[in-house]
Amino acid sequence: MIIDSHAHVVAPDSLYAHRAMLLADGGYHAGKAKVADDDIAQSAAGNIAKMDAVGTDLQLISPRPFHQGHSMQPSRLVHPWIASNNDVIARTVDMHPTRFAGVAGLPITPGNPVSDAFPELRRTVEELGFVGVLVNPDPAEGTANGPGMDNRYWFPLYEKLVELDVPMQIHSSGCYSGRETYSEHFISEESITILSMIRGDVFKHFPTLRVIVSHGGGSVPYQLGRWQAEVLHPALGGSADATPFEERLKQFYFDTVLHYPLALELLFRTVGADRILFGTERPGSGSTTNPATGTPYDDLKPVIEGIDFLTAEDRTAVFEGNARTVFPRLKI
Repeated sequence: MIIDSHAHVVAPDSLYAHRAMLLADGGYHAGKAKVADDDIAQSAAGNIAKMDAVGTDLQLISPRPFHQGHSMQPSRLVHPWIASNNDVIARTVDMHPTRFAGVAGLPITPGNPVSDAFPELRRTVEELGFVGVLVNPDPAEGTANGPGMDNRYWFPLYEKLVELDVPMQIHSSGCYSGRETYSEHFISEESITILSMIRGDVFKHFPTLRVIVSHGGGSVPYQLGRWQAEVLHPALGGSADATPFEERLKQFYFDTVLHYPLALELLFRTVGADRILFGTERPGSGSTTNPATGTPYDDLKPVIEGIDFLTAEDRTAVFEGNARTVFPRLKI
C-alpha cells in the first residue's frame, strides 16, 4: 500500500465562500459552511484521479495551510473557520474511507492560550476519527513575534497529543510579514521548529511525542554542519559532551515533499529511512511539470524507488510502515 502522509483537502469553492461570509459579518453569525454533498463528491473524485495517476492508495488530508487564517481578527473568526475545514475533510473521508484519512487543523490564535484549541482537537479525534493534527508554529503568520516550539506555551498541547496518542505535523500557514511568501515562510518555520525543540529538550519532557516536520525538515538537513558545530561550541551555549545534533535530529519524523532527487537522497542519508514518511502534497505547487522529465515534480514514488542505496525493506517502511507507526489511529 502507498500511503501519502502529506496532502491537503481538495474542497469546493463554497467552503472558501464561507470564509468571506465570516469576514463580512465579523463572526457574529458563524453558522456552518453551506457545502453540498455533490460538490464535495466532485472535488474528491478529482483528487482521487490525481492519486490514481501516480499510484497512491491512501492520502492523509488536512486543511490547505495558507487558507487556515490563524491571524484573522477578531480571533473568534478562526474557530468556526477551522471547524468548517475539518467538517469538509470528515465528509470527504466518509465518502471514501479507504482512500482518505483526516488530519485536523487546530484553531490556535496569537496571544491566546493553546488550550483554546482543545475542544476542536477532541472533536476531530474522538468524534470524527481523525488520525493526526496539523500545527502551525507561527499563528501570527509573520505579523508578530510568538513563542518558539520549545516554549512552555506549547506544553499543554504536547501533553494532550500524548494523551490522545496522535502525532502533530508541523506546517506553517499564511505569511503577511511583507518579507517573504507563504512558501518561503513554510521552510523558515519548519527549520526554526526543529532547532528550538532540540535546543529546549522538548523530547526530554515528552519522550513519546511524535512530530513530523513537513517538506523534509525545511533547510535543516542542508545546513546540518552549522548546527553540528553549534551544539558543541561552549560560547554558543553548547557543550563538548552534548549529544550530536545529527542524532537528536532523529527524534523527529520527516516527509518526502522535496522535489529535487539529490535533496531527498541527503535526507535519507542523514536521518535514515525509518524516520521518513512518503508525502507528496499532491495536488499542490509541485504538480507543475518538470521540463527535464515531462512528469510532475510531485510524482515522487518513482524517485524514491530509484534511490539505489534504499533496500526493499526501506521502501516498504517509507511507503507504508512508518505511517502506520506514526499514526496508530490509522485503521486501514
